[in-house]
Amino acid sequence: MAQLTKAKVITASLGSVFAEQAGASISPSVLSRFDSSQYFLFPGFCDVHVHFREPGFSYKETIFSGSRASARGGYTAVCTMPNLNPVPDSAEHLQPQLDLIEETACIHVYPYGAITVGEQGQILADLEGMAPHVAGFSDDGRGVQSADMMKDAMLRAKALGKIIVAHCEDNTLLRGGYIHDGDYAKGHGHRGICSESEWGQIARDLELVRQTGCAYHVCHISTKESVELIRRAKGEGLDVTCETAPHYLLMDDSMLEEDGRFKMNPPIRSREDREALVAGVLDGTIDMIATDHAPHSAEEKSRGLEKSIFGIVGIETAFPLLYTYLVRPGVLTLEQLVELLCVNPRRRFSIPLGTDYTVWDLNAQYTIDPADFLSLGKSTPFAGWQVQGKCVATVCDGKLVYSAE
Repeated sequence: MAQLTKAKVITASLGSVFAEQAGASISPSVLSRFDSSQYFLFPGFCDVHVHFREPGFSYKETIFSGSRASARGGYTAVCTMPNLNPVPDSAEHLQPQLDLIEETACIHVYPYGAITVGEQGQILADLEGMAPHVAGFSDDGRGVQSADMMKDAMLRAKALGKIIVAHCEDNTLLRGGYIHDGDYAKGHGHRGICSESEWGQIARDLELVRQTGCAYHVCHISTKESVELIRRAKGEGLDVTCETAPHYLLMDDSMLEEDGRFKMNPPIRSREDREALVAGVLDGTIDMIATDHAPHSAEEKSRGLEKSIFGIVGIETAFPLLYTYLVRPGVLTLEQLVELLCVNPRRRFSIPLGTDYTVWDLNAQYTIDPADFLSLGKSTPFAGWQVQGKCVATVCDGKLVYSAE
């Protein structure tokens, strides 16, 4: 990962950057188009939590469409979650996804293998067979309900040198909820999801990490209690990292509307939770920002808060939103943002940077319009938000994979 230091953060014009990137194979033909003080070059972003829905659900998203949407968002590496058909719970079931990645992806796509067979939580998946081909193991979309099963998975993953990537959710505490159990739910007659359904399982898993020494990563944390648990675990020296997502950093449940585009799991929570997440980013408790890009069809997201399916898209809007609403107001520096979107996820998941980079016009101002997305999914709570910062080019392995021209 030495190149991460060399290309750590680029916040200068392309001319200055080109001098700093000594030895980097940056295409002169690409540079010639954008060689102006108006543009900024960053190392290719890395999202360790996306859903490309293929194989099995290509009407929602494909590896072809998802990878191109990622390139438009400045990403040159992503890790795809295993809630697919077939679920990648063995080398045989993983192979169709690997073939599609080889045939259709324009960026680097690293799949996760499932922790349990069919993500059903009953039988441990073929972790050994998948280990050479996956970024780690996850049952994302479901929490592993059995502590014994999770402990077995941790021990097996540790022996294989792989990380457990946990969606933490205690099903016994859900009680039919579908948005945060807060003021909006109470005021509008909705069933709420309590915060303990998330942080309670994180607490359980952290105890298992103490017992096993497994490398452990927590997906999409959304509560103040989760932040504090992980902060304490890091203070103990446990091998623990975590992510949150842009919507948890920029929204709270006072901003909800009666629309399926505001429904995701975990849900957007309270102002106090959002403030704790921002504090966790600033003090290093939260290591990275991932999008949990989760596309669905328009029909699946048209049924309101109660009946719409969980999930929103975000790979094309993450950087402009975070730049506009955290960097420009001075909450984060631009250097910190690139560490959260590139350096830290690549380091944790051993994903090389190579010569991947993305070019941005940080002066461009526009309104987020889902109709313009390259993703097949269009459902976002950020529709209509004003943002600054537009991707004008992304290069992966020396090839131009996205251009705004």
